Amino acid sequence: MADDAPTPTRDYRETVFLPETPFPMRAGLPQKEPQILAKWDAENLYHAMRADRQRAGAPLFVLHDGPPYANGAIHVGHCLQKTLKDFVVRSKFLLGFDVDYVPGWDCHGLPIEWKIEEELRAKGRRKDEVSKAEFRTLCRDYAAHWMGVQKDGFKRLGVVGDWENRYATMDYSSEAAIVAEFHKFVASGQLYRGSKPVMWSPVERTALADAEVEYHDHVSPTIWVKFPVTEGSDAARGASVVIWTTTPWTIPANRAISYSDAVDYGVYLVEEMETGLEFEPWAKPGDRLIVADKLADDVFTAAKIAKARRVERIDCQGMVCEHPFAYLDAHYRFGVPLLAGDHVTDDAGTGFVHTAPGHGADDYVVWLAHGHREIPETVDPDGAYYEHVALFGGLKVLETEGKKAGKFGPANPAVIEKLIEAGRLLARGRMEHSYPHSWRSKAPVIFRNTPQWFIRMDEPVDTRELGGRSLREAALDAIEATTFYPAAGKNRIRSMVESRPDWLISRQRAWGAPLAMFVDKETNQPLHDDEVNRRIVEAIQAEGADAWFNRPDSDFLGEHDPQRFEKVEDILDVWFDSGSTHAFTLENRAHTKWPADLYLEGSDQHRGWFQSSLLESSGTRGRAPYDAILTHGFTMDENGEKMSKSKGNTVDPEIVIRENGAEIIRLWAAMIDYADDSRIGKTILQTTSDAYRKLRNTVRYMLGALADFSPDEAVELDQMPPLERFILHRLWELDGQVRAAYDAYLFQDVIRPVLDFCQEDLSALFFDIRRDSLYCDQPDALRRRAARTVMDAAFERLTAWLAPLIPFTMEEAWTTRYPQGHSNCLRTIPITPAEWRNDAEAARWAKVQQVTSVVTGALEVERREKRMGAALEAAPKVHVADAGLLAAFEGLDAAEVFRTSQATLVTGDGPAGAFRLSEVAGVAVEPLRAEGRKCARSWRILPEVGSDPRYPDLSLRDAEAVAAWDAARG
Repeated sequence: MADDAPTPTRDYRETVFLPETPFPMRAGLPQKEPQILAKWDAENLYHAMRADRQRAGAPLFVLHDGPPYANGAIHVGHCLQKTLKDFVVRSKFLLGFDVDYVPGWDCHGLPIEWKIEEELRAKGRRKDEVSKAEFRTLCRDYAAHWMGVQKDGFKRLGVVGDWENRYATMDYSSEAAIVAEFHKFVASGQLYRGSKPVMWSPVERTALADAEVEYHDHVSPTIWVKFPVTEGSDAARGASVVIWTTTPWTIPANRAISYSDAVDYGVYLVEEMETGLEFEPWAKPGDRLIVADKLADDVFTAAKIAKARRVERIDCQGMVCEHPFAYLDAHYRFGVPLLAGDHVTDDAGTGFVHTAPGHGADDYVVWLAHGHREIPETVDPDGAYYEHVALFGGLKVLETEGKKAGKFGPANPAVIEKLIEAGRLLARGRMEHSYPHSWRSKAPVIFRNTPQWFIRMDEPVDTRELGGRSLREAALDAIEATTFYPAAGKNRIRSMVESRPDWLISRQRAWGAPLAMFVDKETNQPLHDDEVNRRIVEAIQAEGADAWFNRPDSDFLGEHDPQRFEKVEDILDVWFDSGSTHAFTLENRAHTKWPADLYLEGSDQHRGWFQSSLLESSGTRGRAPYDAILTHGFTMDENGEKMSKSKGNTVDPEIVIRENGAEIIRLWAAMIDYADDSRIGKTILQTTSDAYRKLRNTVRYMLGALADFSPDEAVELDQMPPLERFILHRLWELDGQVRAAYDAYLFQDVIRPVLDFCQEDLSALFFDIRRDSLYCDQPDALRRRAARTVMDAAFERLTAWLAPLIPFTMEEAWTTRYPQGHSNCLRTIPITPAEWRNDAEAARWAKVQQVTSVVTGALEVERREKRMGAALEAAPKVHVADAGLLAAFEGLDAAEVFRTSQATLVTGDGPAGAFRLSEVAGVAVEPLRAEGRKCARSWRILPEVGSDPRYPDLSLRDAEAVAAWDAARG
């Protein structure tokens, strides 16, 4: 049994080499981070990093910033995206690249116009009472304000970049460059004006591109309508073709009915109606109805028809019907032909498609395919029927003002009532389905025939850049040449480009870059004149896009007669703006290159910025403006639900930074799999803070243990003990993993292995085993020097590896150790010698830790049963039946490994009552107590304590260390 230690003859605490560091345990990040940011600003950090790499002849890497919209404070989605970009920038610097990253903003477009209109209404002013020049100035000032707010927010996150030379799509130079890019499409013949149905937002009073539309569930009225046959086979005479639609308001625009040659149709005679109904059905016995055979029963159920008999098969070719409103107004007394169309199926409805060529893409295509050219215009820009539309002139399809803005107006009910009056309604109902909405106003949109400007997708272009390819072909070729992270992004954007329509680029709004061109009134074609274009671009360069709207036409046209030309005052699709950013950010600037190495945005940008940039660049340069694309998912709350202010489940970055620091947001972003949707909330952030605290304590311990470390005490590899060789092997192993992970933008594969290394290999193994040596060995002892040499190597690498992810903490740690040195951010990853690789030591320590886990388990039982306290009270007897496990301890001090005062390893299975773990076969532990006395300095219990008469309460090792300490101090 161990004897109680005698009363110490002196206080030995001053002789123990405890860790000392000013690096605090409590981070105080909300206070510390602004100090570090001020230091980086004073050092002009980003430009210092670039200058350092350029002096070294580093290769150039370009990350082109997808511009956030300058509207509102930053949100957690911004934080994820900008932090990921900063991970890329900083990691590329770390890997030895010169990195060009210019932050930018998207400033034009509807959301800002809406805000200004709201502000004007609040002041009692209407938009039409404000000049276009004043309105655009208000928009510009609004965008400039929020750019400043967002810039401060992004910088507070620690994002480095060329903030002094940021770009904005509303800068005069940017607007000039955007217009110059537009002129390239005009010159190459890819631009055309067409009258076709486009997605139209009556609330916003503008056309929308596919990328500006999202789909939400919506309840629509459904109607089955009879179109009496006027021309056709004998079987069709006296019958009515039945159509089904969810847009009753389009019936006045009907000009045809589409059918499919692949569908079987029949004439059905109504024989009996359902009885006991609360209303009188609109169908009657004797009615003859033409529907698809497969859908006949569905139609009869809707119409309350109890029994109908199929008279005969019908051939729809050449049939003509009359319009349902033909007898209500002469305006509708025209033939409604049946047209074969590939878009028609018998999956739902009646097997026929009501065709209004001014209000549907398929309707438009099939109408033109059959030789028709006249497209009726029935709905005006405000979503109301034109006055010339008989029976319904002026009625609203969609409300655009007041509390009902965005709701369907009286048009649908009015059309249904007229169908009843005309005797043409067969049935009606309601259906919930997916319906297109503007992603900005969230209001429903309609298809509406309008004259707009488009860029052709499928016409061969005979320019040097496209070489006879169409824009679609060039874009698809570019997709194949692009690397995608994750790889699934390629199929997503490819499928979108394969099926997308021509690019609608005109908008009928005020705040944006103009389609700055003139159209010949005689030929209806754009004016092609390089001198005119030059004058336009120069004026915009000097005065901004306002020059186009404010200056007289003669300023641009020169010798051309202004009376002959129409000035186009539409503005460009904002996706064309942002799709052109590569032209004025990557070209004609020093120390950058085109194309960019990487574009990084959310996965929704496959239909947005990635695609608009692809199309703009492919149309003008024949390839994409990027070599690779990286996408991330969306941010969700902790339950996986979309964040919403109304739900109260949002995470405010400003609050998180104020309470926890930006470093916690950065660590969260590093730990998630960003390719998927990511959850965030109080619980998750607390878990992240806990992980940060453990990591910080690891760094703090190293700083303390390395106090006054000098390279002169470093130990060569061949003199290292086995444990140190194993830790060096792990550093070598991690170095390869970290480099590969950064190269593949897998930040989770950096932080998680490094966190595991800090917790398992450093804190739980290396520090725990070497704590006694670090505290109690003489300063020149080989074991202590070796441990500090390895700690120095680990510190050098950890502060580099983690600098891109948690730069504030790594900067604080680095400058704590080297207060006079340069910023940690200027470093590259230290070279890790190949000689550190040691697979044999890795295999050895895997076995050692298996045995150690059994010893630890045995001692935990003793402590729980209060038979033993600290591990230093133990002298475990370890029985090892596995020769391989036993051999792993050759050259090791088992007691040191087990963190006990004494230990014995013996061959064999051990007694039946010994402690065992089922997962470690062949190891049994007898948890014996240590024999001897407790050392007053190291607390180890050893028989040798008191052997040195100079220090009767110390072990021999501690006595020698204290003697040396005393001698050094006289």
